[in-house]
Amino acid sequence: MSAKLAEIAAETGLLLRQVVSLPMVVERETWLDYPQRGEWPESQARELLGIIFIFRSQSLSFSPDDRQILANFADYAAIAVNNARLYEAAVNERRRIDALLGVSADGIMVLGPDLKVERLNRALLTLTGWSRAEAVAYPHDTIISWARQHSEQTLSQALAGGWPGEDFRPLYVEGDLRRRNGSVVSVEIMYAPLLGRANRLLNIIGIVRDISRFREADALKATFISVVSHELKTPVAIIRGYAETLLRPQARRDPALVEELLTGIVEESERLADLVDDLLDASLLEAGGLSFQEVEALNLEELLGEIVERYAAQTEQHQLRLDFSSEFPTIDGDPQRLAQVFDNLISNAIKYSPQGGEVWIRGRATPAEVTLAVKDSGVGIPLDEQERIFERFYRVEVPEARGVSGTGLGLYLVRAIVRAHGGRIWVESELGEGATFYVTLPRQTGLVLQATAGMITLK
Repeated sequence: MSAKLAEIAAETGLLLRQVVSLPMVVERETWLDYPQRGEWPESQARELLGIIFIFRSQSLSFSPDDRQILANFADYAAIAVNNARLYEAAVNERRRIDALLGVSADGIMVLGPDLKVERLNRALLTLTGWSRAEAVAYPHDTIISWARQHSEQTLSQALAGGWPGEDFRPLYVEGDLRRRNGSVVSVEIMYAPLLGRANRLLNIIGIVRDISRFREADALKATFISVVSHELKTPVAIIRGYAETLLRPQARRDPALVEELLTGIVEESERLADLVDDLLDASLLEAGGLSFQEVEALNLEELLGEIVERYAAQTEQHQLRLDFSSEFPTIDGDPQRLAQVFDNLISNAIKYSPQGGEVWIRGRATPAEVTLAVKDSGVGIPLDEQERIFERFYRVEVPEARGVSGTGLGLYLVRAIVRAHGGRIWVESELGEGATFYVTLPRQTGLVLQATAGMITLK
């Protein structure tokens, strides 16, 4: 340093006693094991920010008072420089936090110790339905209003009970959140405390996640278990009952009874096999693909005639009618899968017409596609449920249909097969006036199926 000062003095023509160097030093705090134990600074370190050189053109040297005044000036300069650096760091840190809040898919809020909202991100505004101007400075319990609570306690209750305590553990809360417009959404919230000196609560950070899909998955799982166990139990119970009857010597002496019971066992076994096939198809569809066995030129009029003939022999209450336009064309498709489609539609038309009546199966054609319609005169489908009936495990809940068995997989698979053939399916219905299911299929659909080498992916 002395050599540097001598060099400066020589270049400026000043005596060395007319130059003074003033270090700009600030105190730096050091943290011991923070924030794991919440301990605050116990020691300080000095940091050199820079050096100020003071030159005097007069011949007088710097007096002790001069040096003290200049030292004070250097201290103030060091504080100003350090504050500027801290401010810049704080601005950069705030920008980083803003960026994180902005891109987070989860809702994030910052609460003050009084539980008023200080900051919240766009995702939380979208989730709750509040605007930023409305939400900021509002109490937490106004923004986070529970319609139904699934956890033991809310944030307010936890704070009243001493949270966060000595271990500073996060608080988990789950329930149904009432949004600004009155609708409800299922969420989970993780609260984490931000502590200051002497473990004073500065802020609470809340991370809010929409768990509606997880709830829906749980509900779907429960529905699956309930429906499938019931549908499996019924044919198994019938088969067991018939088999136990056949074991009785007196029953075997009646050939007509034996034939009737064996026929029942075969029919229930087929029903059980169909249920298992539907479950396997549904699992394949969820995995991303549905297998097709073969693609060929298919006469839908003949295919539907065979299905109608089979069902006509099983019901006396219903009259099944075929009405196809003349010279109805063939289409390319998988006969087994398309038979599954119309077997399901005709079966539903019969099941959901408990009072009997006519079931019409009509076919019309254009140069590009064919349209088939299955019309019944049954209980009908409410308008708000007409899209949902194609969802997995969904069943229409009307009093007239409560006794109808089924898994809720049939129309789900039907739509997948029709879409895989490049077609569409929809329903038109009024409650109590029956329903008509329409299926359109392109006449050249087989080209699409063959190109995928036997596996259809539902898009």
